Amino acid sequence: APEVDASIGCYEVEYRKTNRDNALRTAGEACWEKIQDIRETQVTITDLKFDSQFIVIRVRARNKTAAGEFSEPVVMETRAFNFSFDAASAHPELKVQSDTVTWEPQGVKGHDPRLKGKDPKPSRSATPSPNKTAGSRAARFAGESYTVLGDQEMNGSCHYWELRPLADWKSFSVGVAYRASLGRFDQLGKSSGSWCLHGSQWLQTTLSAKHNNRAKALEWPLPQRIGIYCDYDNGDLLFIDVDRLRLLHSFRTKFTHPLVPAFTVWCGGISITTGLQVPSFMGNFLSTNRSLSNLSQ
Repeated sequence: APEVDASIGCYEVEYRKTNRDNALRTAGEACWEKIQDIRETQVTITDLKFDSQFIVIRVRARNKTAAGEFSEPVVMETRAFNFSFDAASAHPELKVQSDTVTWEPQGVKGHDPRLKGKDPKPSRSATPSPNKTAGSRAARFAGESYTVLGDQEMNGSCHYWELRPLADWKSFSVGVAYRASLGRFDQLGKSSGSWCLHGSQWLQTTLSAKHNNRAKALEWPLPQRIGIYCDYDNGDLLFIDVDRLRLLHSFRTKFTHPLVPAFTVWCGGISITTGLQVPSFMGNFLSTNRSLSNLSQ
């Protein structure tokens, strides 16, 4: 921030809130709100609605005798972490539609619905599904890596989103990854560059946290609404059973590259909700998760 001019006694900020797209034109519909007697060259505006636009208007300096001219209006935004599924990264047998992903097998033998055996196992020799026409771009993920990534990166700050398994789901994973760390046939949690929560309803019901090819079984019912919290700067990744307000698992590490949300789906589907404010209940989990037993980093 610039140094305070000795001839300036204080600053004043007046602003109006709006949710309209054309914020400057509709500013007159809102009431003035003022912050006075500001002694520094920066100020925090509180009680703003999350994920919306507002207008900062009439910033001016004042001394003992008079006030200066107001500045030009400036449109600002309280940003949220909005992302979508990156359809270009999806396995050929994953169908991406808006905020949902569903698994749609393409007739490969191992996908015969009568073969209700077990979760897909990692396989470097798996053959990608032949549903791409000759000469088309190769799928980002193939074989038994039924993966799709988010289309926005995280390289700082705190982020929160939620996942819901769809009806008749059988297996899914949700977490974060370094984009470049995942090969075409890699599954989430199998490398040092991906962290995830995995749920399965094949043969037996299981819930586990996975990272660097190590898994930790979690003794908790399969959640129907999962909150994912990532604090990139502090290296925190938490998974929450939102309906029961239960901390399922926390990873503590040092992120060294930009992260992307990452998902796998095998039979059934998932939906996501993004653009969410970090819930107030996260404060309780963050204050206690340091004492939990985490996977080795």
